[in-house]
Amino acid sequence: MSASAAKASKKELNSNHDGADETSEKEQQEAIEHIDEVQNEIDRLNEQASEEILKVEQKYNKLRQPFFQKRSELIAKIPNFWVTTFVNHPQVSALLGEEDEEALHYLSRVEVTEFEDIKSGYRIDFYFDENPYFENKVLSKEFHLNESGDPSSKSTELKWKSGKDLTKRSSQSQNKAGRKRQHEEPESFFTWFTDHADAGADELGEVIKDDIWPNPLQYYLVPDMDDEEGEGDDDEEDEEGLEDIDEEGDEDGEDDDDDDGEDGEDEDGEDD
Repeated sequence: MSASAAKASKKELNSNHDGADETSEKEQQEAIEHIDEVQNEIDRLNEQASEEILKVEQKYNKLRQPFFQKRSELIAKIPNFWVTTFVNHPQVSALLGEEDEEALHYLSRVEVTEFEDIKSGYRIDFYFDENPYFENKVLSKEFHLNESGDPSSKSTELKWKSGKDLTKRSSQSQNKAGRKRQHEEPESFFTWFTDHADAGADELGEVIKDDIWPNPLQYYLVPDMDDEEGEGDDDEEDEEGLEDIDEEGDEDGEDDDDDDGEDGEDEDGEDD
């Protein structure tokens, strides 16, 4: 093949390759456009599903209300139900100091109310009997999502009785005791009512709404670990007592055998 023919052949191959690339790029662009159209349909169905799921949630939320009311009436017959439930819950108990527990002994009722469209937020109400700590009969905290999806919260202003502000005691004791004390003694549970810094990540609110409120009885009935350990100690003591009895029995048996042997020797000596 002549040099000119070889050059012509090479140009033809390059031309075919460039044409294939243009076709491939065009096909890819068309595929991307079709994927985008399909994705829009998927998103539309997801939005429709969310709307229908919301309607179902609203329906059953209303159906649950009479049962929540009946449960609250029954819980009211059990002294210290709610403080026991909170103390038995691993996440909530970590937030409770000794004085918080004392104050929560006056907690008579807890209610969680989801707003009608559910997505916009919820409210938690704490009902208290007359107590030596604050004047309020009800403490509430609300969580809201505005139309743009930004979270916010607001709560009842606590009206502490003179010298009984647990939130101030907590901060004072921590300042006096230093860093080590801060790790041991949590901030007062009641500081939660004044903390609105990050409403979108309020762990305590979410725990009460999604974990405790649906079934508080499961936490009220959690066995006391101290009692279980005490029972275990009693069992070990019983086993040790039985072992001692067995050992004493063995020793008595050996003593009896020795006595029998000595008696036998004495009788043989008398016969002689």
